[in-house]
Amino acid sequence: MRFNLIGPFEIVTDDGRTLRPGTPKVCQTLALLLTRPNEIVTADALIQELWGEKPPRSAVTTLQTYVYHARRMFANEGLTPEGRPLIVTNPPGYSILVEDSEIDIRIFERLVTRARAELSAGDALTALHTVREALELWRGPALSNFPAGDMLAGHVVHLEELRIRAFEIRIACEEQLGWHRESIPELRRLINDYPLNEWFHSQLIGALGAAGRRAEALQAYQNLRRLLADELGLEPSLELKQLQARLLSPVGHQPVAGVRERDGASRPVRTPAGSGA
Repeated sequence: MRFNLIGPFEIVTDDGRTLRPGTPKVCQTLALLLTRPNEIVTADALIQELWGEKPPRSAVTTLQTYVYHARRMFANEGLTPEGRPLIVTNPPGYSILVEDSEIDIRIFERLVTRARAELSAGDALTALHTVREALELWRGPALSNFPAGDMLAGHVVHLEELRIRAFEIRIACEEQLGWHRESIPELRRLINDYPLNEWFHSQLIGALGAAGRRAEALQAYQNLRRLLADELGLEPSLELKQLQARLLSPVGHQPVAGVRERDGASRPVRTPAGSGA
């Protein structure tokens, strides 16, 4: 089976059935356990996630009820093989005993780490295949079918940051492979989703320049300059100003690349707070 948290929380069985616990609090309990597989999650942490700073007097008993319902669901659906408990009581809390390969967030994290290493080693094509596989795991916003508490919300932010990193790796791979035109539509979409992420803007400007579309590249720079001024009272970073200068240079009309790290992987230029990134 596999536990999917990147999108609506669901459990996919070995025979292809998709299960979604009907109670949001049971989903929350399972999701927090799954963010720390094979580790003890204290009852206090679970209560904090479920009720925040104002838990009911019956919080401990109610938590035990949610754990009971989760165990019963596993048993009723045949998800608990004989001799292999999934949720175990480990004072001062509970553990869920699963493999990393059974949790989509762990698979995603492993693939992004592998893609980064492949890109740093100069194998852009393999890295591109790996990071595409990682991004295909996203079925929508993480844990989107129930309201997350403070602890899960922090993990959702971590996943979104890692997703942005995966997008950066994919764009960097395409740049190394010389696929400038192919990356332009995706970069426009990413800028729409993350308008204050300067690195995405720099890559769009560079891709347009490398594709021979200098006027559009300069217009994209001006669009970013106005956006930063209007929203944050900032000027573009030094790297972006240098990129604009290369576009304006009449010498050679050479292809213009975006901002890159020394190892060939992508680097965010400057993403101001509040960008959603």
